[in-house]
Amino acid sequence: MSGAPVRVLLADDQSLFREALAVLLGVRDDIVVVGEAGDGAQALDRAAELRPDVVLMDLRMPVLDGVAATRRMRVEHPGVRVIVLTTFDDDEDVFAALRAGALGYLLKDVSSARLVEAVLAAARDEAVLQPSVAAKVVARFARLPAEEPAARPQPLVVPLSERELDVLRLLADGRSNREIAAALFLAEGTVKNHVSGVLVKLDARDRTQAALRARSLGLL
Repeated sequence: MSGAPVRVLLADDQSLFREALAVLLGVRDDIVVVGEAGDGAQALDRAAELRPDVVLMDLRMPVLDGVAATRRMRVEHPGVRVIVLTTFDDDEDVFAALRAGALGYLLKDVSSARLVEAVLAAARDEAVLQPSVAAKVVARFARLPAEEPAARPQPLVVPLSERELDVLRLLADGRSNREIAAALFLAEGTVKNHVSGVLVKLDARDRTQAALRARSLGLL
């Protein structure tokens, strides 16, 4: 940042909580609250109007929830950094928000000092995660399959994409679509589509035949 205060937009459906946040952040010289929004759709409109540096985004909001709003924010306003500020820290919420493009994830019981530090860090493009959330991320990455060496050219008429190869490796390891989705941070429906693509490209009738054919072709 150039020295100008960090411009912050508050997106939360609880007006009392927004007011408390505005007071808390308003005492800072290096932060200015430029506006508030009561739902995700309003947050997008306000971001277009006010051009904040950072949005503090709740997850459970009417009209458009925080994950969907974050996903659109990253597309429509790529310069805006989103920090999720919520009461929920279950795996589904955490990874959905991070996949959507949130730069940070904090819980509402965070200290005021930590929140200020997070806003300033996000303005510098630095990720900010609640310790319990950071632990989830580390644990998830630890469960990912080891990086494979560079693959040789595929002996297929239509080569598998990198994502299809990722799915194929886990499929061959006996993982279900749900397990593959969790390992690769994908929706289960997306995994199902990738599995169908793998079967077609390998000319296999089922997952077992796909794994056997992939091994015979040196793809695994």
